[in-house]
Amino acid sequence: MKLNRGALLKIVEQPYVRNDLPEFRVGDTLRVHYRVVEGNRQRIQAFEGVVIKIKRNGLNTSFTVRKISHGEGVERIFPLHSPLIDRIDVLARGKVRRAKLYYLRERRGKAARIKQDRKRTNRDAQAYAAAKQKKEQAE
Repeated sequence: MKLNRGALLKIVEQPYVRNDLPEFRVGDTLRVHYRVVEGNRQRIQAFEGVVIKIKRNGLNTSFTVRKISHGEGVERIFPLHSPLIDRIDVLARGKVRRAKLYYLRERRGKAARIKQDRKRTNRDAQAYAAAKQKKEQAE
């Protein structure tokens, strides 16, 4: 059986793909807990902001999170399948009509707000409640 290049790459990358991270989209507000290595010490640092870009490229998928810190915009690019990501918390679901939110870089204050997607937020809450109830029944 002959495998094409894409199928072969998929087989090789499969052990490194992370399935334990939540689903999120551009416009969502996340808190990314990232493991920082300083010398021989490790600590976990949280970075909270809005997802302005997701670049999907198999194992090389990355996403950019933007926050405002002391009046300055700070952006950080995270590789999605990195073993240094401890966990990702989805804090709010945003409702946007663009794939890339680069226009937020020019916006300040209230103009940079993103409308909340109540449908997806309610769906998340229901799924969380169902999972919690299922876990309690299992015990």
